[in-house]
Amino acid sequence: MNARFGLMKKDDSENNPKLGEASTSDRRLETRCCSILNRKAVASSSPGLPLQLPWDCAWRNHSTAKRLRHLTDEPKRRNRFAVGNQRNSLSRVAEAATLGWRSQPRCGSPRRNGHPVSRLPRSRVSQAIASIVLLLAMGITLSTVARNQTRQPLPPEKRLRYQIHLTLDFENRTYNGIERVRWINRGDHPTSTLFFHLYPNIRFPGYAPPTEKTPSGDLISDEPRLEIIEVRAASNGAPISFALDDQETTLRLNLRDAVAPSAAVEIEIKFKGIVPEIDPEETGLLAHVVQQVSAAIRSTREVRRARDTNFRCRGVIMLGAAYPLLAARSGDDWFRRIESSIGDALMTEAADYEVTIDVPRNVALYTPVPVQTAQQKEGAHSSSFMAENLRDFAIVAGHNLRSEEKQIGSIVIRSIFRPDHEATARRVLKIAEDALRVYLARFGPLPLKSISIVDAPLVSTMGSAEFAGLSAIASAFYIDFDSSTMRNMPEPIREQRASVEDSLEWTVAHVVAHQWWGAAVGNDSSREPVLDEALANWSALLYYRELHGEPQAASALEEQLRGVYKLYRTFGGDDMEAGRAAREYRNSFQYAAIVASKGALMFEALRKLMGDEKFFAALRDYYSANSLEVADMDDLRGAFIAEAAVEQRRTVNRTFDRWLSSKRGDEDIGPPDPKLAAELGLPARANAKADRNFFTAFAKVGKFFWQQMTKIR
Repeated sequence: MNARFGLMKKDDSENNPKLGEASTSDRRLETRCCSILNRKAVASSSPGLPLQLPWDCAWRNHSTAKRLRHLTDEPKRRNRFAVGNQRNSLSRVAEAATLGWRSQPRCGSPRRNGHPVSRLPRSRVSQAIASIVLLLAMGITLSTVARNQTRQPLPPEKRLRYQIHLTLDFENRTYNGIERVRWINRGDHPTSTLFFHLYPNIRFPGYAPPTEKTPSGDLISDEPRLEIIEVRAASNGAPISFALDDQETTLRLNLRDAVAPSAAVEIEIKFKGIVPEIDPEETGLLAHVVQQVSAAIRSTREVRRARDTNFRCRGVIMLGAAYPLLAARSGDDWFRRIESSIGDALMTEAADYEVTIDVPRNVALYTPVPVQTAQQKEGAHSSSFMAENLRDFAIVAGHNLRSEEKQIGSIVIRSIFRPDHEATARRVLKIAEDALRVYLARFGPLPLKSISIVDAPLVSTMGSAEFAGLSAIASAFYIDFDSSTMRNMPEPIREQRASVEDSLEWTVAHVVAHQWWGAAVGNDSSREPVLDEALANWSALLYYRELHGEPQAASALEEQLRGVYKLYRTFGGDDMEAGRAAREYRNSFQYAAIVASKGALMFEALRKLMGDEKFFAALRDYYSANSLEVADMDDLRGAFIAEAAVEQRRTVNRTFDRWLSSKRGDEDIGPPDPKLAAELGLPARANAKADRNFFTAFAKVGKFFWQQMTKIR
């Protein structure tokens, strides 16, 4: 707490305990320090363990008490008490061993100048030491109990649910749909306002729509569009008033009756959409290379566009988020704002899906889960899908798509591809299979039943895109180096065969890991991208270590992580804090170096500090406590502080601060490489000219660029 403590008069009998009893002051401090020893000691009541929480006192208006009131309701938030105590209170623990425990502010405590004042008990040093020993024993016991607590999924009747019927007109790139959504108020107060996000309507700052028209007179669109036709109550069909806010990226519904806490409401939304046609030249290998070199040399600003994941190209349609999606909510607060940045925009809560899609007969259809039933209609076929615990429902359709799959335990893993990429797609399937086995063993079971990896024609600013249960990797990297197409490529690219194959393996391991970090454990990736992007990147390193051994893992660490940062610095990029929001990074080059690489190296530093046993215990604890929830950095930090040995907790906390909040990259990773700068004709702190020969530079540092092109999201 942020209260100031001073001395009080010696007190009465409560500070003079009977023989064998701890003083009231000591007992209060035991309650506080349990949270230092293990975050779950506060929120998990064990038989015989009296717990006094801040809100048990009359001193109820204190801001800390308000923030902590909800801790006992959600296991995922238990770690936050540990974070606050770790930051503010470890020094008091050390002081207590010499001076005796000081009491915490309590009900009816005297106040001086408007501030609570603590009492100084007559505790002797021996009593303080005894308290420490007792607390250590309690912390170990509670840690063991807490670690065995695994979050159980909510029953179906308490989960959000989407029932969607979509009709896709493949040739005209349009679709019509109706969705029935069940929303449950998990807040503390009634509400009559609901918010949905319309992700296809996101536009980057300064966007100007094209003025060209088709022969029929329609404007040519270079971005997707999602329109709301009507909204009605599912119970009686009554119209519901709605408005489009935030430049038509937010749908606001104004219900006639407020929804009480724990109550549910069902609504129906009719909508239609269109996606743009992407020029195939934007998705080719050459375009990816030029884009990445340009980002490195010119430091141009990039943002993700709605067209990046909602488009038609090379006979494939991708619908990344083609329907209105409920905005995420924390307590009574909605996450309303959508920001354009280099990171992911999607932030949603887990829900169940029942989806029916009608497509022409000659179009193959894929979603995060295999088809459950299929019916033939005149000129079309209708496919039904059912899924649990997904945060979104991406759709891929195409004239000439195939798939192969394998069963790993209860999970089906699929590789979806074009026929001319069959050999590479089979390799992708094998890598994904191996990665899935590693992560299941190290992190824990997934709440998903299938994972799909799609060979998709992504634009040059994206090497991969991740959704719940489905990830896409740019078709440009499903490469056959023996094909006639490759023989026509510039020589610097043809020489990168080994590099491309390594980069593809790393990227497959990375996108599979996102099913744990991003899909199962949700987070606000626009505000704290380290929680999913950096952790998924470190997980790819874990895959290399477990599958290929320590020597190859060390090589991957140097080339895929440390080398990325050092090359970024060599090209003149400034070191930055890895804990910044995604909007603060200029482009994919900077984002990869700071968030994906520097952030991943933080986890490697924590592993070396804590040792494998405690590191993986903390990671599993974080995963199980936050699965199907929306986590934040305090959840992650608290899990590691709680699992660390007592004498290491301050160091663990400082490790987070060092990597996330300071600029120590040159000390911890490596400074700019003057030799490489000289070879490229760059100054040690590059101010590169725009007319540099792209492929000369690429030939020198090609492996880094290939790695970046396949893992940038």
